Amino acid sequence: MPLLAAQAQVQVREAEQPAEAIEEQPAEPIIEAPPESETPAPLPIVLPSESDIGIRQEVRDLSNALEQRRAALSQTRERQAFAESLLSRLDSEFRSLEQRLETAGLGLTENYANQLRRRLERLQQQHLAKDLEPAIKEQLEAARVEQFQLEEFGAVLDPDEGSSDFLLERRAQLLAQLREAVGGHIDLLNKYFRTIRTLKERIKAYQNLVRRRLFWLPSTQPVGRETPTELVAAVSAILDPARWGKLVQGVPESLLARFPLLVFLMLILVALVQARGGIRQRLMATGEPIGKVNLDRIGLTVQALGYSALLALTGATVLVLLAITVANAGTLGAALARGFVDGAMLLFMLGLVRQVCRAGGLAERHFKWRPQTLLATRKAIPRLLTVLVPATVLAPLTVSPVGADFESSLGRLIFLVASLALAYFVHYLFQAFRDCTDKRRASKSLKLMQFLLVSAPLALAVLSLFGYHYTAVQLGETLFVTMCWLVVLVLMRYLGLRALSVRERRLRLERLREQRALEHEMEAVLEAAGSSGEGRSATLDLPEVNLHNISSQSKASLRVITLALAVAGLWLLWTPVIPALRVFDEIIVWSVLEGAESIDITLADFALAALIAMATVFAARNLPGTLEVALLSRMHLAPGTGYAITTVVNYLVVIVGVIAAFNILGAQWSKLQWLVAALGVGLGFGLQEIVANFVSGIILLFERPIRVGDTVTIGGITGKVSQIRIRATTLVDWDRKEQIIPNKTLVTQDLTNWTLSDSITRVIVRVGVAYGSDVDRVQALLMDIVADNERVVDDPVPAVFCVGLGDSSINFELRVFVRSILDIMPLSHELHASITRRFHSEGIEIPFPQRDIHIRSEPAELRVE
Repeated sequence: MPLLAAQAQVQVREAEQPAEAIEEQPAEPIIEAPPESETPAPLPIVLPSESDIGIRQEVRDLSNALEQRRAALSQTRERQAFAESLLSRLDSEFRSLEQRLETAGLGLTENYANQLRRRLERLQQQHLAKDLEPAIKEQLEAARVEQFQLEEFGAVLDPDEGSSDFLLERRAQLLAQLREAVGGHIDLLNKYFRTIRTLKERIKAYQNLVRRRLFWLPSTQPVGRETPTELVAAVSAILDPARWGKLVQGVPESLLARFPLLVFLMLILVALVQARGGIRQRLMATGEPIGKVNLDRIGLTVQALGYSALLALTGATVLVLLAITVANAGTLGAALARGFVDGAMLLFMLGLVRQVCRAGGLAERHFKWRPQTLLATRKAIPRLLTVLVPATVLAPLTVSPVGADFESSLGRLIFLVASLALAYFVHYLFQAFRDCTDKRRASKSLKLMQFLLVSAPLALAVLSLFGYHYTAVQLGETLFVTMCWLVVLVLMRYLGLRALSVRERRLRLERLREQRALEHEMEAVLEAAGSSGEGRSATLDLPEVNLHNISSQSKASLRVITLALAVAGLWLLWTPVIPALRVFDEIIVWSVLEGAESIDITLADFALAALIAMATVFAARNLPGTLEVALLSRMHLAPGTGYAITTVVNYLVVIVGVIAAFNILGAQWSKLQWLVAALGVGLGFGLQEIVANFVSGIILLFERPIRVGDTVTIGGITGKVSQIRIRATTLVDWDRKEQIIPNKTLVTQDLTNWTLSDSITRVIVRVGVAYGSDVDRVQALLMDIVADNERVVDDPVPAVFCVGLGDSSINFELRVFVRSILDIMPLSHELHASITRRFHSEGIEIPFPQRDIHIRSEPAELRVE
């Protein structure tokens, strides 16, 4: 077992090395990836040979391949045995430590905490090679390819060849042995891969266990009389000229190791410095079109945010360059490099906030924040940076081998100064915000928030002074990341509000223009409709009409999305830090059987399902306005199309939300399909009309034979479509009565849609003239009357025909076309009135029905006396 022994010796040597020596060089993985030489090359044989020379060569190739495969199998077996032994040891340690920690509770001494810390350092050294799993997968792939080739090679061999010749028999035996070895190697590699996966998960779980317990244990002694002495010793040790001389000697090596990256960052720095003035001018120029509807757009705000980020990038680039300069300069250089990188991130985040709050910048011109608060922020951030950037750069020195012994002195001093600076910064900002706010509006919640945010860093400082320095540092780092996350969310929210504001103003301007154009077009129609009592339009249930609802729904959607992201981020950030938050995952509400396994539904799952249900209800209520602003208003849609889209999307949102909530609660489709089938049968008999109407409503929305706003006639009822709901459609007739028509009726019965694809319709006006009238003159007069009427369209061309000779008159028909159904009654009135006046003036008689009565007298002899 040479491989097993060699890896065991490596572990022994690592255990015997001092901590500083281990830190000086990168930790070697406890399990290396198998080298490429362990993977046998595939056989070069394609087709079996028939000559003796070819068969002998094939026998040699098969023999070599079998030897290589057996060697690889032996090496993999050693690796598997080592991995299983390491996994067994880690499992034993993990269970033993877990039991001891549960028995001890929180009553652990500082010495025990130090032992746990050393255990954690050892576990952090025990990692697997990054390319271990890919290497195993490559070996598996090569073995499977060879197995396939061997199967193809054996399939073309004559099964009777092996009984007559020694070479043929030998080839068949080697082929069978090689196939068996390859199959065994594939099985072993699969087992090895599963063991590596389990080992990786066990190391991670082991580290998490130790970290969770260390979090609540004191990491050092409380501050005492010896602390000043230790602080002086720490400063003297870090300022040792020998250490800094070694750092200076390692700078050339660092520069050579990352020379291309160094040159690239220097070019970026030079470009940023030279363009800084121009970037500021462009940033100010983005605020000039704000408030001008025709020029304002959200792209200006995005550009302003980009310019602010470029202005904040200069200082961060300098710190990154310093980190590259000292990265390979020994332990001190590595610690300083980590500090410079952390300081660069801090400087960029706070610098971005400062640039956003600059005079005439993004917050003032685009977001309309209070000038007093912006001024206070611009003053406070530079003061905070003068404290936090040096503290962030120096903090890694206290946890590296250079100053690990001085973490309780110098580390606590740095943390204390940073905490006090943060507390003063938060207090200064809140005080400025309250000064520029009406005293009556300064609510208790604002004062409570100020108290909590100011007290948090102070409480962490006190926690560090009492010996819980590790806990305070972890909480402080998480708190700072949380604040950065919330700042990013605030910026994103105001970007969303700005986009909604710009789009809403554009919509209002477009609607005003459309309304003015329609007023001129409908003025004559509405006047005629007012005199006849018909044709007045009804209120339609279109989601894009009410701009106030659009704005409120969109802002509510944005607010909820921001809140959801904030909660999700806080949960992800604080769950690893505070184990108490995992209690929701440990409370089992019920269990669901999934095959042979049991799935536990915890309180966290129940809460997640409730959140999904509430989000579904909220989305169904506020989706129309959000879709209108974000998507539909930018598309040129036909009337009623937006309504159909929002309705269908509402259905989909509700269906997906319900399925997701039930799936989280364990009600999977495999469990519900029989229930759904049974309910389907019941619905088919008991609720068939409701289901038919629902399906018909879906058909109406997709096929769109009618749309909201169309004028339709069905079953003798004529009116405008005002709503298309799940079960029925609402028509508003000319008497302004709402007619509820089941959707099934609209789909299955004959329906007339007056405005589906063409609103132009024909009107026939009949008139009769007395016998003896000049037919050609009558036709010409009627054509003149039609041509003088503005409601009659030119295409299709109007026509006048003599259609019959009646009992009392010569009958004519005027066949004309109007633009809208609303013009029918006004046109009929106007044509009849014009015909009456013109015929009277021209002396043409419009006859009334006449009857001739003949009286016959009977002869005298036939009279009855």
